[in-house]
Order: sequence, then structure tokens, then C-alpha cells
Amino acid sequence: MAIKKQYLKTKPICKVTFHVTQREAEKVVVAGDFNNWNENSFELRKLKNGVFKGSINLEKDKEYEFKYIIDGHWANDDEADAKVFNEYATENSILVL
Repeated sequence: MAIKKQYLKTKPICKVTFHVTQREAEKVVVAGDFNNWNENSFELRKLKNGVFKGSINLEKDKEYEFKYIIDGHWANDDEADAKVFNEYATENSILVL
């Protein structure tokens, strides 16, 4: 899993691109506080090489909590900027922009 950040010079926005390598997976979704933890609003596209990829524009100078949903199973990103415990006694990944 990897996250690429591209800060825009003309706007207070960062283009965040998520890369998830799960060749056997059918569906990967990113859910977080930026989309009200909606399990269907930000689905990554599966490329021919088996990597799931997708981008979203987020406001910079903020922190966002998120998780991946891989075929219905919640997972963190090992390369996230940080992790924090949530109300369910598990961890969420943190994205710092």
C-alpha cells in the first residue's frame, strides 16, 4: 500500500493518490472522516496489473483518519503518516496534509 501526495500551487488542496496491491481482491474502498466513513463513496479502480488506484482532492493543513475496505474487511495502511485508536478499540490510519 502506498500514498502519494501532490500539493497544488494555486489552491489549498492536496491531490492524494492511494495505491493498494491486492491482486486477488475484487473491490477496494477508502473510507474515512473525509467522506463520513461511507463504505461506497470512494472505490479504487483495479488496474490490469492487479493494483487498485484512485485519487481524491483534500484540503491541506489538516489530518484525516481513514481505512481501506478490501472485499468487506477493514484494513489500515502500513505506510500511513500515523495511527490512532478509534472508539471500537482498533486503529485508524492517519493522513497528514
